[in-house]
Amino acid sequence: MLWLSLVILAGGFLKSTAVPLSAPIDNAATAQCRKTKVVILGAGTTGITSAQALTNASVDDFLIVEYNGEIGGRVAHTSFGKKADGSPYTVELGANWVQGLGSEGGLENPIWTLIGDMTGKEIQCDKCVDYSNYSSIQTFNASGPDDFTDLLDDFDDAYSTLEQDAGYILTENLQDRSTRNGLSLSNWNPSRSAEKKATEWWDFDWEYAQSPEESSQLFAIVNYNTTFYQYSEANNYVYDSRGFNTFIKGLASTYLTPSDPRLLLNTIVRNITHTPTGVTVHTKNNTCISASYAILTFSLGVLQDSVNPSSASGEPLVSFTPALPSWKTTAINSMSMATYTKIFLQFPANKVFWDTSTQFFLYADPFTRGYYPLWQSLDGPGFLVGSGILFVTVVNEQSYTAESQTDAETKTQVLAVLRNMFGAANVPEPIAFMYPRWTTTEWARGSYSNWPPGLTLEMHQNLRANVGPVWFAGEHTHPEYYGFLQGAYFEGQRAGEAVAGLVNGNGNGTGEMRYEDLHGTTPVGEYTDVNGWEVSSFLAYGDV
Repeated sequence: MLWLSLVILAGGFLKSTAVPLSAPIDNAATAQCRKTKVVILGAGTTGITSAQALTNASVDDFLIVEYNGEIGGRVAHTSFGKKADGSPYTVELGANWVQGLGSEGGLENPIWTLIGDMTGKEIQCDKCVDYSNYSSIQTFNASGPDDFTDLLDDFDDAYSTLEQDAGYILTENLQDRSTRNGLSLSNWNPSRSAEKKATEWWDFDWEYAQSPEESSQLFAIVNYNTTFYQYSEANNYVYDSRGFNTFIKGLASTYLTPSDPRLLLNTIVRNITHTPTGVTVHTKNNTCISASYAILTFSLGVLQDSVNPSSASGEPLVSFTPALPSWKTTAINSMSMATYTKIFLQFPANKVFWDTSTQFFLYADPFTRGYYPLWQSLDGPGFLVGSGILFVTVVNEQSYTAESQTDAETKTQVLAVLRNMFGAANVPEPIAFMYPRWTTTEWARGSYSNWPPGLTLEMHQNLRANVGPVWFAGEHTHPEYYGFLQGAYFEGQRAGEAVAGLVNGNGNGTGEMRYEDLHGTTPVGEYTDVNGWEVSSFLAYGDV
């Protein structure tokens, strides 16, 4: 469960400027551009993995362009609160878990491998807690403690039926449906129960950052199975005082030297001009890069705000010249970008009011589903003992509401919930309070992708497919691991290897498969690596 999925990762790149983004490109100025074979846009997991794949294929003539001042993308951390000595804690704003580690006789999650390569697993496990215990949970309603943990088992029973049904949809080439419809057919109906709604949020929304109504039944099950059944059901919560993005920086250090001139930080892209024979990238500071190929690792949210601008001015975050073809923009707009928000509070260490031996606290609001529902203690064994830190997670619509409010307004709401749960007299004012606003962050525009009902594998392949020399990669382009760090890793590897083949003269000259004519369902024969289907969604090595 948990944004690990999330979480992910491409560095973003675009910012509105006073200069019209659709202005004609000055060809004379283009002649003065810095030249390279491959330009990689984004230094998150996908971008850094793409560059590694190029390096492994002896392609060293590349540039990595990154909006931010450091490597990592949406694997981002910040300082928060204070320790007894006055120094701050480090908390992760984005990706925070390694999900599905690996099992004996099976495969190992490449993210877990990278973390082990960086520090040695013996050392890392001091930082990467290996026992997120989902049975360590207390449940509450608006009147206080309310034990409805039996509903967790009821949902698991319905989920088992949902899984089996999804298998029939895939193998029999049936029409996909929403997870809500699938759950209804599995005899799960939470419509009149606040406790059932909270249970469902814990088991579904917390993973996908969107509701069952907004999620494909088939691909939600595929997404879960290929990680947790293929690798394992283990989830490691990551705490590293250097930040979780240390593993990405470690990967980059295997081929980038300190102050490597091929890494361009704090560089914001405003236009991508492409022809059949090359790409020119124009930046906010009026510099440009000319390349034979580009690998775009923009988040799905940034892509969507580039082809379908949300700003009042109607300006895209980044413009394409010429505009991307309709088959591509349709695919970009057909996938969903979700938002997952962690809201952090620190209380005085001597006034901690919750049981620090319990990891999770689930709240069932009587009026609004998903209203500050899941609280997690960082002040407990194996975590940040004595920190007084608690955080609550919201997703999607509740994230958007929190983002539109002031910190003070949100703090008032979350404290009211805590006081309902633990008693007004027991909950003091926090000494620190903070949360990110992922949807309004220009280089992210959300947290990670989700697969909506109605999106077929063919249409998703159009999201992956290149447009001439412009290649697309990110967690959102993987049909099985979308939303997960391993999806970002594998897609970076795919794009890097494909472009390296073209540079070295032994690649596929036409690039990725794309579909001119789309069908309402996907025949079993199309679930192959041509469409990104790398492993069977029925494969089970993990502890299931």
